[in-house]
Amino acid sequence: MSDCVFCRIIAGELPAAKVHEDALTLAFMDIGEVNPGHMLVTVKPHVENIYGLDDALAAAVFRTAARVARAAKKAYAPQGLTLYQANGVAAGQTVFHFHLHLVPRQAQDGMHLSWPAKNPPREQLEANAARLRAALD
Repeated sequence: MSDCVFCRIIAGELPAAKVHEDALTLAFMDIGEVNPGHMLVTVKPHVENIYGLDDALAAAVFRTAARVARAAKKAYAPQGLTLYQANGVAAGQTVFHFHLHLVPRQAQDGMHLSWPAKNPPREQLEANAARLRAALD
């Protein structure tokens, strides 16, 4: 897609500090870096979000994520690593081409992820699980 910034990076039309590239994925540095080593892993075909990934692309993106995560651990010795991935505006997605953030973390680095836990009763959890099982392809 000509208006997709990640498609343009993948096509070589826009610059990127590449970390790893294979037939299906590209890992590159995030220009909105939170901490040193903050990377994005994206799929090469234009796929808007996780719902469009087939099993091969899903496997490829997480294989690349694991590989570059090990590199980040070796290069930066972080105390932790956060993976972040959003789908849809309501979830905070801003670039509509599937990508996964890998953010090396240190204690007190100022990055916070939180959500309001609802802690439903076990019966509701079981009902939710049954609904999801019924919806599996």
